[in-house]
Amino acid sequence: MAARRTKQEWREKTLDPALKRAPERQPSFETESGIPQETVYTPEDLERLGFDYDRDAGFPGEYPYTRGVQPTMYRGRTWTMRQYSGFATAEESNRRYRFLLEQGQTGLSVAFDLPTQTGYDSDDPMALGEVGKVGVPIASLRDMEVLFDNIPLDKVSTSMTINGTASILMCLYAAVGKRQGVAQDKLDGTVQNDILKEYIARGTYIYPPKPSLRLVTDVFQYCAKNMPKWNTISISGYHMREAGCTAAQELAFTLSDGIEYVQGAIDAGLDVDSFGPQLAFFFASHNNLLEEVAKFRAARRMWAKIMRERFKSKNPRAWTLRFHTQTAGVTLTAQQPDNNVIRCTVQGLAAVLGGTQSLHVNSRDEALALPTEESVQISLRTQQILANESGVADVVDPLGGSYYIEALTSQLEEKAFEYIRRIDDMGGALAALEQSFQQREIADSAYKHQRLVEQGKRVVVGVNRFRTEEPPVKNILRINKEAERQQVTNLQEVRRKRDNNRVQKALKDLEGVAHSTENTVPAIMECVESYTSVGEIAGTFRKVFGEAKHQVTV
Repeated sequence: MAARRTKQEWREKTLDPALKRAPERQPSFETESGIPQETVYTPEDLERLGFDYDRDAGFPGEYPYTRGVQPTMYRGRTWTMRQYSGFATAEESNRRYRFLLEQGQTGLSVAFDLPTQTGYDSDDPMALGEVGKVGVPIASLRDMEVLFDNIPLDKVSTSMTINGTASILMCLYAAVGKRQGVAQDKLDGTVQNDILKEYIARGTYIYPPKPSLRLVTDVFQYCAKNMPKWNTISISGYHMREAGCTAAQELAFTLSDGIEYVQGAIDAGLDVDSFGPQLAFFFASHNNLLEEVAKFRAARRMWAKIMRERFKSKNPRAWTLRFHTQTAGVTLTAQQPDNNVIRCTVQGLAAVLGGTQSLHVNSRDEALALPTEESVQISLRTQQILANESGVADVVDPLGGSYYIEALTSQLEEKAFEYIRRIDDMGGALAALEQSFQQREIADSAYKHQRLVEQGKRVVVGVNRFRTEEPPVKNILRINKEAERQQVTNLQEVRRKRDNNRVQKALKDLEGVAHSTENTVPAIMECVESYTSVGEIAGTFRKVFGEAKHQVTV
């Protein structure tokens, strides 16, 4: 076999003369995480990084799971197609869910309004003007029953984006299942339940960190015994990415939060091999297609190492990082909104090439308002075309073995682990966020990105280049005030009809449990089944735990 030519020989003989005739379009290239990009990648680059196929890539369905968590991936079945949705009232949202299921959606993803997320009832003065605006209002079991009317919970998987009130909404879902005759151990879905990223980037926390983490681990413990098919948490990088962090930071901050949760559960006496298989993750997918593919591959490899080496897990199911992906809302533009269809297609493709377990594709009009039915259908069709027409679902990890993809996967892993080591030195993710470390890093990255856009060094089509004059966008979905009035009326009717003696006893019992070290989930379950409201339950926890204070990061 002839000796392999070196990259330096190619550079001197072929590249340098070409650059003298026509230079590249910019002096240097790098990913959004600041990783320099070579003109071309060869086996030399992998050798330089110490890449070993068996150790670093391996086969799908085997440690370190770089190439996928299942041996057949989408050759067995395609990813779960979810379109994140919820607005106005439970009745309106139910109609949207049934429409999406009729169009071929294979899982539900529930968006809750801000009062529900922050533990206020729809008629609370704090909820005024926000009821049903960014999601569906859920104030009691009555709303949850309507939301899932004629949707069999034994046949659908449901993801719920809820954090501060996560255990309450999970109990409401289980109560609806009970009324449908579906046992808790048959319920399939995910509750986000990731409070750390709320303190870092999103802001819908309620209580101080310590009792909030107790509520998280209570869900871990309860579900390990009673809801084995339920994902007890969706450890979320998405919202930190939306706030402005890079792909490498998204990896690092998400997995460091995961480390904090696992350690907290172990400290509470739980067995890592018992709760570990029920942990799930949630990532964003941005426009740099190849960096995003490498990020997803690196995430699987990193988590497998963390669980096996750091936490000494013996259960291979606890090593697997299973994740949901949402295309990047922050990349959507109000200018030339049809361009968002192309952006979301690229981002959805990156998620599929990266091996996601479920996917939401944003809609073209989401930079302006909640998406219309027509826009949501286009987003769902995007997923269906990727699954059935593109061919990318027919081979497991089709970009695996690419010199560039393998090099970038390793570089992102190295960069993310360096961040994790810094966070460990601070005392872990909670201690780091209390020092505003993650918040500062995200703010710095967001500022750098915005400066590059304003300077024209990072192109956003239709915004800082290729602009056109456009007529106002028509058919924007707006939530009218009647929806809020109807929701308040419904809640007041629930309060009149329920057994208020049972409600008061349930709340008193909940307060006692909150003061103890008992698991809070059974007491919450009794509250929701008696039609105690979300605000009343959260208010009881506020009374015992207090409220977290907002911090201003400078």
